[in-house]
Amino acid sequence: MKKYFHKTPFWLKMLYPDLIWDKKRDSLEKSVYLTFDDGPTPELTQWILTTLESFQMKGSFFCVGNNIEKYPDLYNEMVKQGHLVANHTFNHLNGWKTKTSEYLDNVLSCEKSLLENSSQIFRPPYGKVTRSQIKLLKKAGYQIVMWDVLSGDFDPGVSAKECLEKTIKHTKHGSIVVFHDNVKSASVLKEVLPQYLNFIRKNNYIARIWS
Repeated sequence: MKKYFHKTPFWLKMLYPDLIWDKKRDSLEKSVYLTFDDGPTPELTQWILTTLESFQMKGSFFCVGNNIEKYPDLYNEMVKQGHLVANHTFNHLNGWKTKTSEYLDNVLSCEKSLLENSSQIFRPPYGKVTRSQIKLLKKAGYQIVMWDVLSGDFDPGVSAKECLEKTIKHTKHGSIVVFHDNVKSASVLKEVLPQYLNFIRKNNYIARIWS
């Protein structure tokens, strides 16, 4: 049984109104926000960058600070190509299992790894963050960006076909869509991402980076 929602339910957004779940849908232009979590990783990051470039689209990469330090060339390539880089903690911490002070210190450590590219945009790993952590992060000036479409590319029980179909089904104007930039997502993402990018292009969506 899945322990996550492909489409974030309305009641969850209502429970956590201080988190950003989607963009306002009052713009006349159809927009979608492509986001990638957990990188950079040598197994997948360069392939994602090349694929996005082939479609002339940009994404927002929520980076783990430890991975930035291990793979600086990949990180610099994200920045060079004009993608947004943002904070995903230094050690991919689960906020529900981490003391608030330790969690905030870990976020700030990742911020140092982002260098001059710091955007004050943050996404909690696993989507798990406590109310006290939210309060301190917002006080520190962070936008906490969640999602309304979770592709499920990380789930070994979800086929590429199901991942693509559900991600397409739930995509709406203003959707924030999550894919993953990690090893366990590689086989599914390499099949899904080009087809999904083709879908948004054919349906006249503009792929925007977060701001």
